[in-house]
Amino acid sequence: MIKSILAIPYAKRIVKRIYKWANNPVKTQEKVLFSLISDAKNTAFGKDHNFKNIQNYNDFKANVPIRDYEGLKPYVERIISGEKDVLWKGKPLYFGKTSGTTSGTKYIPITKASIPMQIKGARNAVLMYINRKNNADFVNGKLIFLQGSPELTEKNGIKIGRLSGISAHHVPKYLQKNRLPSYKTNCIADWETKVEKIIDETITEDLRLIGGIPSWVQMYFERIVERTGKKVGEVFPNFKVFVYGGVNYEPYRKKFEELIGRKVDSIELYPASEGFIAYQDTDEIGMILTLNAGIFYEFIPADKFFDENPTRISIADVKLGVNYVIILNTNAGLWGYNIGDTIEFISLKPHRIIVTGRIKYFISAFGEHVITKEVEEAMRLVTNNSNASVTEYTVAPKIDVNDELPYHEWFVEFEEEPENLASFSSELDINLQAQNSYYLDLIKGKILQPLKITIVQKGGFHNYMKSVGKLGGQNKIPRLSNDRKIAEKLSKFTL
Repeated sequence: MIKSILAIPYAKRIVKRIYKWANNPVKTQEKVLFSLISDAKNTAFGKDHNFKNIQNYNDFKANVPIRDYEGLKPYVERIISGEKDVLWKGKPLYFGKTSGTTSGTKYIPITKASIPMQIKGARNAVLMYINRKNNADFVNGKLIFLQGSPELTEKNGIKIGRLSGISAHHVPKYLQKNRLPSYKTNCIADWETKVEKIIDETITEDLRLIGGIPSWVQMYFERIVERTGKKVGEVFPNFKVFVYGGVNYEPYRKKFEELIGRKVDSIELYPASEGFIAYQDTDEIGMILTLNAGIFYEFIPADKFFDENPTRISIADVKLGVNYVIILNTNAGLWGYNIGDTIEFISLKPHRIIVTGRIKYFISAFGEHVITKEVEEAMRLVTNNSNASVTEYTVAPKIDVNDELPYHEWFVEFEEEPENLASFSSELDINLQAQNSYYLDLIKGKILQPLKITIVQKGGFHNYMKSVGKLGGQNKIPRLSNDRKIAEKLSKFTL
């Protein structure tokens, strides 16, 4: 009880501080940029890129090119080999290990300066929620985050692990007693075994806050329902808040409400190994961009990203409704770094964003440039207007179709199939046309035929992820591919 009483005035104080910097965005970001440059001017990267002579943002752009992981890899390899003062002063505390499609395993530096920002971002999201609800009862119960293993390896004095596993070592002391599952269970490598053990440890507890990537939390919920014959909301009657990040929750919301048996509040986070980027601050869609958390942001219009010299802008010049590639400069030593995500501003007072997808995850086999946000909105609209319930889906172009026109093939796993699949497909296609005018023109011009749905067997996506070694943890199914690599492997699991 004491915790929840103290949390409310504390939340009010923190929220005031947050909106103070949020309402002064340009000055806040300028301060971050010059602090980063000052701290890194004597590093190998700072010397290579003339940091001592950078006086303004234009100087910075002239000296620091946009890079992806491959571009920064030579510097990262120097750190891995034991060198210090390379990208950031000293050595990183950790490397966040992530899976890259082109680079293989990526090692993202996490420093003494950046790790507190990761923890503070998650904390502030929860405090924002407490402040707007004026209620913190959930902090008196148990909390669970479905995450990767906290076991870390080490190389030349730097610990290596997944971000969620690293974060597990930095949970504030005041939450340690409330937190589940046990360290031992969190270390279980096999996801299916781990879920069963988590259920063993949580099923009789007073769980009030649950967090994780929706697809894997859904599996946890489904197994609880199978084991108990009860809705999740009956098993955990005080369950109030679902915290998620990494993917859009909307495609899962209907299914979650069925499994829980009622609606629960949700809090969206935008964490990445590269930095804690944004978190939900209202009950409406969108997340406030963390402008004072050791990250200087740049933005490139997504439709210009692959131009020879794309326009690079700071927070001062962003506009509503533009799909931007987000670029990070961080207190972990990432400079001009493209994390691959695309975002859109939905508010400029303060700066709130939605994640629209990945710059590499799109379909433009015919010039349509369909993005994740568009397919998710099309699916949300059609499922809201039907009896159908969707577990998971992904989309790929189908080009080689003999005498037929090519089309977009949607691989869909239904929890409950629509009464009429043909009309469901037709409405889905109409919704996508409404989202993307290029796609509409291609359909009208008889360049493409309307989309077709291939039904994935129940458990098919789960089995596909298992077959490619990506079951559980922070792994996600891409919504879109511009090739057939996923489609070909997934075809083994279709009806």
